[in-house]
Parts: sequence; structure tokens; C-alpha cells
Amino acid sequence: MKLRLALAQVNPTVADLAGNAALITQSVDQAVAAGAHIAIFPEMVLTGYPVEDLALRPSFQVASKSALTSLATQLDKKIVSIVGYLDQVDGKPQNMVAVIAGGQVKAHYAKCHLPNYGVFDEYRNFVAGDSTLVVRIHGVDVGIAICEDLWIDGGITAQLAERTPGLVIVPNGSPYERAKDDVRLALVTKRAREAKAPLAYVNMTGGQDDLVFDGDSIVVDRDGAVIARAPQFEDGVMIVDVDVKAGTSTPDVIISEDSVEIAKPSIPGIAHRLGDEEEMWKAIVVGLRDYVTKNGFTSVLVGLSGGIDSALVAALAIDALGPDKVHGVGMPSKYSSDHSVEDAQLMAANTGLGFRIIKIQNMVDAFGGQMELTGLAEENLQARVRGTTLMGLSNQHGHLVLATGNKSELACGYSTLYGDAVGGYAPIKDIYKTDVWALARWRNQVAKDAGDVPPIPERSITKEPSAELRPGQKDSDSLPEYEVLDKVLKAYVDDDLGRDALIAAGFDKELVMRVIAMVDRAEYKRRQYPPGTKVSKRAFGKDRRLPMTSKWREL
Repeated sequence: MKLRLALAQVNPTVADLAGNAALITQSVDQAVAAGAHIAIFPEMVLTGYPVEDLALRPSFQVASKSALTSLATQLDKKIVSIVGYLDQVDGKPQNMVAVIAGGQVKAHYAKCHLPNYGVFDEYRNFVAGDSTLVVRIHGVDVGIAICEDLWIDGGITAQLAERTPGLVIVPNGSPYERAKDDVRLALVTKRAREAKAPLAYVNMTGGQDDLVFDGDSIVVDRDGAVIARAPQFEDGVMIVDVDVKAGTSTPDVIISEDSVEIAKPSIPGIAHRLGDEEEMWKAIVVGLRDYVTKNGFTSVLVGLSGGIDSALVAALAIDALGPDKVHGVGMPSKYSSDHSVEDAQLMAANTGLGFRIIKIQNMVDAFGGQMELTGLAEENLQARVRGTTLMGLSNQHGHLVLATGNKSELACGYSTLYGDAVGGYAPIKDIYKTDVWALARWRNQVAKDAGDVPPIPERSITKEPSAELRPGQKDSDSLPEYEVLDKVLKAYVDDDLGRDALIAAGFDKELVMRVIAMVDRAEYKRRQYPPGTKVSKRAFGKDRRLPMTSKWREL
């Protein structure tokens, strides 16, 4: 027997109950039009995800339950819908899915394994469930799990496998990080084989604060072979016909016993896998687009220095929002080179973004004359004047300022608080400098292949990095060369290797001591940096949380 599944890979907005309900209804209508028997939605699709401490508010819990009840009456009665939402059980919040059929909620399942690592704080926000759920739909016994349930060996999915379901459905809110698609596939394959049943894994799309969800919904057969796989970072409803066995278990709830037939089989598709650079690019573009639009901004502002970081941020913003919504401003001082201004102007000419120049030297001189600043304080004053200028333009015109710092700079504290660190969003804060160059070259090559003008000036990519805060300044005056620095940072920050392990791995002892000292001193700066899209396994912020005040030293 075959069942037709509709996997709704959609982009909800946190706390937009009415908007999310409309999104669910539209997707169900598409599923019905395609002849699907079950429509499957991501984890907490009705509320958006993650809701964080909103889950603790009784008013929000009640609103979610009320929205679900109302939604059930609106959904097409010809199909069974699996919808994630926030429930309130004995006054306690639970991450749940509802099985909706015939205008009513027929069954509930509460997430049993709550992730409490990295970006997740679900023990803080939810009470765990403690039992499996199997529902019979068209004679097929369907087991349900939610996201983290799938990741735990010997946990609730093992209990579910013992109940011999004919199909396993898994709604997810699984954030993107590099290479995670391969990990997901291996996990889905493993669990399908354990359950000896086909498994449908549906994930959401879109950005939520510093997280971005990449979709990548997957359906595998009972042997773990991929039947269908949805595109990454694209919204849509994937229709898949799955071979299933009926009457394999003892269900908790019977929804329908009638078998079904599919007159015209659907042709499943397995979407092309993206390369690493394209994956990162799309993740940042989606994260930036949704942060801007979901928070009600209509335009963004970038300080264009002519350097690679600001050029990359501008190119990302253009792909996310369009050139008409991206505004650049050059802010040269007496130390700014002619080529920096020229490269910023060329970036604007290549892309069509709005661009103006505001010379800051008179402002710097006025500040400096009053305070008699010298040395590093004088250099940082230039950055702070630029930050004030950007925020003034933001206030005047309503633009969201984009910070342009990368992960290498953020790790080492190579930024000026209230200067180049100002902004409402930081698109490349989880991208190391070497990745910045790689992404810039990739984006330019994409443009060349399409017969378009590359957006990023070649000189911005090839010239030696400099903040141009004093004559002849280079980043390498303050930092190790980025090719070496980034390797140490990835090992220390992303992999959490200590001093001895880094030295044992072959890194120079003096280099290790220097880098560790810079990273550890800069925690207070990172706490004040804007949010930005997570792409690595260990992003600064929720992933990596260290005290600002601490006497511990790896040195």
C-alpha cells in the first residue's frame, strides 16, 4: 500500500499565530490539491521556533492552544494534518504536535528529549513528555517523534521502534550549521532501519534572530534509502508516495481504517546538494532577509570602506533585499587611501546600491581637540565617529545598520566598541576571515558564470587588510596572518582545544599563547556585539558562553 505525504517545508514567524495559521492552511490546501493523505509540518510551526521564554508565559500558552483549536476547524477535512504547537498541560508548557482530522484534534504527542546544549535551552522552557504515540491513519500505524527525540540512542525512538510502526513522522526545528545535512541524513537512515519503517523528516526554513533553518526535509524507506529530499533554504510542499505496511502495531488512537489508492504516482525528487560556499551564502542571505523583514525594517545601511568585509556584507544584503534597499556610506579620514574610496564607489557602481560620502576628519579633529587623545585612543576615535555617523543616519532614515566584523576579528577583540562594532545585525560574525575571502571569490565567480558584473571589486579581495586608522597600518601589525590565525581559532573556539592540545596539534607555542590571550580578553566585547547568523558548530553567543569576569587562564 502507498500513502501520499505532503512535507510542508515552511517559514513561520515566532508568535505570529494568525500568520502562521494562514501559512499552514495554504500548505494544507496545496497538499489536498496534490492528493496527499497526510500533511506534515515542522516543530512548533504554529508558534514559530524557538519561542524561548515566551513558552513560560501563560497568556502565550493559552493563545497557542486556542489558535490550534481554531485552526483545526479551518483545515480541509479530507486530509490528516500533523501540526507543531505550544501546549499547556497542568499549567506547564510542552513542545507538542497535534494530529488533526475531520476538523478536530484527535491526538497529541509531547517531545520527550529536550536539548539543553549549544543554542538550545529547552529544559528551561518545556516539560518533557514521557510516552510514545502511534495513530492509525488509513489503516497504517504512524509513529511520531519530534526533532531531538531522533538524536538520542536508546531513547523514545527505540521505544517507538519496539511498537513496530508502519511509518515514522518527525517534525523538526533543526538550525543550519555547516555539514549538518550529512549528519541529518545518516541519523534519519539509522532510525528508519531501527524502526523497520519508512521515515519522513520535515524541517522548517527561514531565519529567527541568530538562527537560520535550511529545510532539507528527507523521506527514506524502511532500509534507509532516500526516496525524496527537499531543496535547502527553499519554502515549499514536497509530495512523496511512500510504500507502507498496514496494521503493524496496536495504535493509541484510530483515525481511519480505510485503505487508499493512488491513481497516478508522484515522481519523487532528490534536490541537488549545495556546495559549502553556496550553503553559507544562502544561510546568511536568508538569516539577514528574515531578520530585516520580520522586524519591520525596510532598508539597511553599510559603512563601505573599500575593504573586503564591508563589500561582502553589502553583496549579501543586496542578494537578500535588493540594491534599492541597501545604502552605503563612505567615511574617509586623513588616513584613508584613494583606492579605498575608489573601491567603495566601484562596489556601488557594480551593484546599484545607494552610496554617499561623508568626510569625518573635521568631526575627528573636533573630538580630539577637546580630549587631547593620542595613540590607540586617537585611532579608535575615528572608528567611533564612523559608528556615530552610521547610527545618526539610521535614526534619520530608519535604516538598520549592518555591522561588518568577521569571526576572526570578533574572536581576537580586533574591533572598536561603539565604533565598527555598532549595528543592529552582523551578517558575517560567524565567518572567519579566510571564509570571507572564499565567499567573495565564490560570489564573483557566480556572477561571471551568469554573464553579470561581479559585485565585489577585485582589489577589495586582493589588497592587504587594513583598518586605515594610522599611516601604513595593516591588520598583520596586530594579528597573526589570517591563514594561520584562523586555524588556531577554529581549534580553540570551535573545537574547544586547550593550550596543551593546541601545541600538541603542531601549533607554535608562542602563537598559541598569543591567540588564547587575545580571545580570552575579548569576551566583554563579544557580549556587546549585534546578533548575526550562526553557520558554524560553535558560534559566539548562545553556543559559546564564557564569563566576562574570570581568573581562569589557559596560559
